[in-house]
Amino acid sequence: MSSSKNTTKTKTCSRLQATASSTAALSIEAKKRKHRTMLWIATGVASGIALFTWLQVAANHDEINAPSTAASSELTTHHNSNIPVAPTTINTGMSQDRAALRQNLVRQVEEVDHTLCSYRESSKYPLSSRPIAEHPDQIYPNQAVTESHALRNKDGRREGGNYAAIQISTSQSRVYMAARESVTFSLQAMDKDQQMLPVFINRAIAFGLHFDQTPAPIQIPIAIADNGRNGDRVANDGIAGGTLSPGTNGFAGFNGTIRTEVNFTVNGQAGVMYFDVIYSPELPATWVGKIREVVENGALVFYLPIEVQQAGRYIVNARLDDAKGAPFALLNFNELLPLGRNEIRLSVAGNLLRDKQASFPMSLRDIDGYLLKENVDPDRALIARTEGVAHVSKNYSLKNFSDAEWNGEERQRHLKEFSKDLELAKAALIAFDPEQAQRPFPQSACSLKSSKSSGNSLAAL
Repeated sequence: MSSSKNTTKTKTCSRLQATASSTAALSIEAKKRKHRTMLWIATGVASGIALFTWLQVAANHDEINAPSTAASSELTTHHNSNIPVAPTTINTGMSQDRAALRQNLVRQVEEVDHTLCSYRESSKYPLSSRPIAEHPDQIYPNQAVTESHALRNKDGRREGGNYAAIQISTSQSRVYMAARESVTFSLQAMDKDQQMLPVFINRAIAFGLHFDQTPAPIQIPIAIADNGRNGDRVANDGIAGGTLSPGTNGFAGFNGTIRTEVNFTVNGQAGVMYFDVIYSPELPATWVGKIREVVENGALVFYLPIEVQQAGRYIVNARLDDAKGAPFALLNFNELLPLGRNEIRLSVAGNLLRDKQASFPMSLRDIDGYLLKENVDPDRALIARTEGVAHVSKNYSLKNFSDAEWNGEERQRHLKEFSKDLELAKAALIAFDPEQAQRPFPQSACSLKSSKSSGNSLAAL
């Protein structure tokens, strides 16, 4: 929802763009940036090995002579690195220079170690089973979208009159709509002291938008008023409300964005509000039968039966609450489905259940999904959502589940590369300071925390 075309589109995307896609820990682009960073570090480390080996040998054999001028006592340093690229001559301040160089190498080991450790920690659960705390905007997807701002006219301006002193608060029950679903809108006005002001609805119309945001020819009047009917909860409470049901309001075959424009007056000032929804008139698949659960390969798995009318890639999200009703995990399905009877597999990683000390029985709720469409607008055909609790699990002991970390091919590949980078950084430090080989290597805060957690876990056993 929004008060202008651009604002509305931004809120719509930020509110509900959650795919498996929407649900993951690190994006592919973020991984690429991190990998490029580590390649840069590895290149610097490799150069450092050769340099510092030469520097150590030269120092030990008195092959470096002190110059007579202060200018020649400095090391030439590359402008993009703290590591010297070409030593000239070294004066009596060599010990200070060596301490600074060693500190740079120590810092480099810690940074590379942090990259490896943080990736290992963030990827130990699969993308299809993540802690819900990572996705706060997805905890309660069916809550109304609310907004509050100063009164605006049709051009989006607030010049003149008493616009700034009037605050408009609005809500809409949903943004994405499947066939046969409805959406309710509400609007109210308050003064600067938060006292409610009467709102007079002059006109409310709904119309479809083309891809270029121009209105479609069809325009349907919508009943929005403070009369306790047609979606307005309470009559004469100062809050005007209304309902849009595309399937029965003339938009049964419309596929895309439907905008509702509400023109109103508050204290003699004209205002306008826009409510946008994205409507999908087709049902690519329907839920059928009961949900079943099994313990499979150390994980808790829910199977949701579905009848597919259109084959393709389906993305389904569901929320899992613990026995106390606290949000626990966001589960995701992202796979190709053929025509006919299928099952959506939603898996809760065993190590997630054990790490977070899950309490049973657990509740699977608020399930939504869609068929992903490429190169078209809108880019999805929605499945009818399941609001509220859809299934309650059995009681389990945490010992029934595996504590093994997820170890997919992508994770193995990244851990291997980051481990190589760490070994290069350590080798550079040893080349500069051979005695380091006899001492523990410096660690990042992430590694120290991880080691402490592992120790506590072993002690608990």
